Amino acid sequence: MQDQAALLSRAREASWQTFGKRIHFYAPSFIRYENRFYQAPALAFPSISITGDACSIGCKHCRGKVLETMIPAKTPLELLEVCKELAAKGCRGCLISGGCLPDGSVPLEPFIEAISRVKHEMGFTIAVHTGIIRPQVARKLAEAGVDVALIDIIGSDETIKEIYRLDITTRDYEDSLKALEESKMAFVPHVIVGLHYGKLLGELEALNMISRHEPNGVVIIALIPIKGTPMEDSRPPKPTDIAHVLAEARLKMTRTPIALGCMRPIGAHRVATDVLAVGTGVNAIAFPTEEAVQRAKALGLDLSFSPLCCSQIYEDFRLGTFTSSKG
Repeated sequence: MQDQAALLSRAREASWQTFGKRIHFYAPSFIRYENRFYQAPALAFPSISITGDACSIGCKHCRGKVLETMIPAKTPLELLEVCKELAAKGCRGCLISGGCLPDGSVPLEPFIEAISRVKHEMGFTIAVHTGIIRPQVARKLAEAGVDVALIDIIGSDETIKEIYRLDITTRDYEDSLKALEESKMAFVPHVIVGLHYGKLLGELEALNMISRHEPNGVVIIALIPIKGTPMEDSRPPKPTDIAHVLAEARLKMTRTPIALGCMRPIGAHRVATDVLAVGTGVNAIAFPTEEAVQRAKALGLDLSFSPLCCSQIYEDFRLGTFTSSKG
């Protein structure tokens, strides 16, 4: 493994050469975010689960605990009603997610007509978390007007079986990437650092898989040991491991926006991770620590805040919707 400082420096220079010296910070409303730099609106971009807190596979790192933090909408009608209420309160968009079926997919197909209505009648920016996805479902989501599809990519068969408890392989994830790419819908794969009990196993292969396609962006997240799960006592990956994966993502995909996503440990761990991430030239950070914002300012970066999901980084850079708050 090459020297860490040299790797981060190479990544930073590659990023600045392509994207310029700027960074975008995101704070979607499923987590309260307020500090001296930014106060996120309360309901700009919530997350909704179409399965409530139910999940068929019960991954060792989650066991449905993440789903409990989302707004439940278990039928298409409930999804419409929830989104109408959110729109009346000023909501600008939402993440539609849910637990997985035994094949690793999220049961989105019965909700596609409702999703289309939410998009076209309420004008929402819509992100969907797909899990494993078939080509016909990807096409239907694209036709419904979904703005961006999110998918976690696992690069280790051992992790798929041990942590996700799925009888599939990395090939199924690559097929899902192909399905999303061919649908022409924007898609932003996620890579979970340390998913295998906090150890690095398959993350770089996941990046290799993603780089063989043409994602609109890539989000790097990290294992959070969650109380009440079989992995609650696991150690999260080191901040340097997360920074390493961020740098490798940049160097493998030099023209693809890279974000550090919302799922990562909190406290001193997050401070260290965020500061290192800024040093890799990352294009975006969700819920940045104050130390990360200060580091960006010290490096002379233009910076901006948004209340939407960090997956929107590809759109913000494409459209140039970037409001400097450098001072």
